[in-house]
Amino acid sequence: MAGSVLLGWSLNPADDDRGDENQSDTEQATTEVESNGLPDPRTAGGNETVTAAIADRRSRREYAAESLSAEELGQLLWAAQGITKRRLHAVDFRAAPSAGATYPLEVFVVIGDPGVVEFDPGIYSYDPDAHALELTKQGDVQSELQEIAVDQEWVGAAALDIVITGVDERTTQKYGSRGRARYVPMEAGHAGENVYLQAESLGLSTVSVGAFDDDALRDLLDVSDSYRPLSIFPVGRRA
Repeated sequence: MAGSVLLGWSLNPADDDRGDENQSDTEQATTEVESNGLPDPRTAGGNETVTAAIADRRSRREYAAESLSAEELGQLLWAAQGITKRRLHAVDFRAAPSAGATYPLEVFVVIGDPGVVEFDPGIYSYDPDAHALELTKQGDVQSELQEIAVDQEWVGAAALDIVITGVDERTTQKYGSRGRARYVPMEAGHAGENVYLQAESLGLSTVSVGAFDDDALRDLLDVSDSYRPLSIFPVGRRA
């Protein structure tokens, strides 16, 4: 799939007149958005309460060799960094809290095979504003990601891997060194727990992975040194 794949959701985009005021030079441009007609992410109801999801949450490392749906992928990404409320003349609210609304996180998805219905294997970057994915690298690179993650087999066995990175300068510009040392990792933790709980609610399996070669992961994602890899979340159906 060339270009971007729209995950089919917006919260009153006509109300958003912020322009590019909160965008960084390190953000990747999105072009030629292609809609795949997916439903909006669920923002109410669901099969499991937050309390039950917290109680049931486990680190699960075994996955069935089955694809995920595009709806499930969109829901996971929305939980990590999706927009929950548009605001006039202010930065939009997202699913995970951010120090000073600096939003340093950039989320990528490594899709393998069988992967996700309607998505080719490859690396995609997530655009929260458009709730869209942009294909940045074609092909199944999960085996490479597994090797980078000190050969943890669940990284290569999952349908997909969510990779959370941080652009520290967005937060250090406001908070100095404390932004890198404390606030950016805290935000990655908030987003990661959201992925855990959303996966639990969907009946999916995931685990937080922190052991990997940072430089090699940056090379695989094809991003600059300003991106700090923070965590990997393999996600798949329960075996």
